[in-house]
Amino acid sequence: MHDYLYDLRSGWIASALLAISALCVSLGHRLGRRAGASAGEAQRAQVNALQTSMLGLLALVLGFTFSLALGRYDDRSTTLAGEANALGTTLLRSSLLPRPFDAQARILLAQYVELRIEESSIGLDDFESRAELHARTKAVGKELWGTAKRAVELDDSPVRTGLFVQSLNDMLDAFDLREAVLNRHVPEFVMLLLFVILALAAFAMGYASGFGGHRPPALTHVLLLLLVLVMFLIIDLDRPRRGWIRIDRTPLLELGSGLSGEVNSGPGGR
Repeated sequence: MHDYLYDLRSGWIASALLAISALCVSLGHRLGRRAGASAGEAQRAQVNALQTSMLGLLALVLGFTFSLALGRYDDRSTTLAGEANALGTTLLRSSLLPRPFDAQARILLAQYVELRIEESSIGLDDFESRAELHARTKAVGKELWGTAKRAVELDDSPVRTGLFVQSLNDMLDAFDLREAVLNRHVPEFVMLLLFVILALAAFAMGYASGFGGHRPPALTHVLLLLLVLVMFLIIDLDRPRRGWIRIDRTPLLELGSGLSGEVNSGPGGR
């Protein structure tokens, strides 16, 4: 399912949230001042209690959403490191294959790593480029599996070819797992609900101030700014390959730098 919020810049969303929150405070203050002109202490206490409840609900949903975004960020970091580790293990075990399959596997693995590095720099909204790279990666993976099958036919030793086949299978599984994790985000409905609760909480703060017969204190706007900054952080954490916070690709890049001399030098090269 396409995530429409992903197409919008995080800064635009944060700026819009801040502006809407300020408007909600102003609107709430005006309405609260009218309603509170003839209100008693009991009504004022009730309005303050409702404001506190609204802010508590916002804090609850904010903490829940932040936990979801941070968990998905950690999952993306873990799966990238896991795939790089699986690739490195497969590369090491390719030397166990009988000749000439060891050299063939190493060349194909170099191409595979190059494709994975290239794909990791493309945004999730570039569907055509990602689909093309996925197809090419799958094709190289299929060639690697074919090489492994031919090596097993020549030497079916569980210590030599068996270890390579096992690591190759883990490598291909790591690809699928990383792609699945990459496409997991905080549900858009949860983000929209968070935005709505922020607007209602801002309205409640303005309303309570007006109901009490005074203007909203400056700290109200400071609180709104902090809340929007936290939401900006959530949005940034939840956006793979966009924004300021990105996962570290060093394990994959270091693996690729050691194989750069072997790319395009054998069968299947581009």
